[in-house]
Amino acid sequence: MKSLRGESLVRAEIARDGIVGDRATALVVASGHARIGKTYRGKEDERLHRLDDGSAAVAAAALRGVALRSESTAPRYFDDSPISLVLAPWLEDVQQICGRTLDVRRFRPNFVADAIPGAQRESDLLGAELRLGARVRLRVTKAIRRCVTVTYDPESDAIDPDVLRALAQEREATFGVYCEVVVPGECAVGEALLRS
Repeated sequence: MKSLRGESLVRAEIARDGIVGDRATALVVASGHARIGKTYRGKEDERLHRLDDGSAAVAAAALRGVALRSESTAPRYFDDSPISLVLAPWLEDVQQICGRTLDVRRFRPNFVADAIPGAQRESDLLGAELRLGARVRLRVTKAIRRCVTVTYDPESDAIDPDVLRALAQEREATFGVYCEVVVPGECAVGEALLRS
């Protein structure tokens, strides 16, 4: 469900429109908020990223006077693209800028990979085709510009505006890349991610 806590998978089926089941449902504002008829996201309620269950999210929103309904009418509820990717060297760079360790779940990526040779920054991968495991092929389409949701700690009520401020000042608010699926297939934790 869009905006709720991410789920770690050992194996995933990747279709043309992304990981099967990913963001197939969203919470939509019925009343009590300016986004009536639109998705209720982490930008509207920082607590969503810590919740696993749609019913709990509806109840939490109700405490703020917002009525939500679950919806599954759109093909998927992506902000931009079906796949997002973060590399460990990029995370290390952001941690160095922020001066502390950051939980990668704060950035909500679909995939986290150790490294890709020659990809020191996101711009090094733009337009590249990547091979994930034996079959899956992805094409990097753009760098991800980050918003307020990266300030939310995935395990607590803490909100840290310094994370977004540091990204804005040192990385033009960019962290990670979006990808489109060129060849669908199955992948698993531990499989190689390589530039084709």
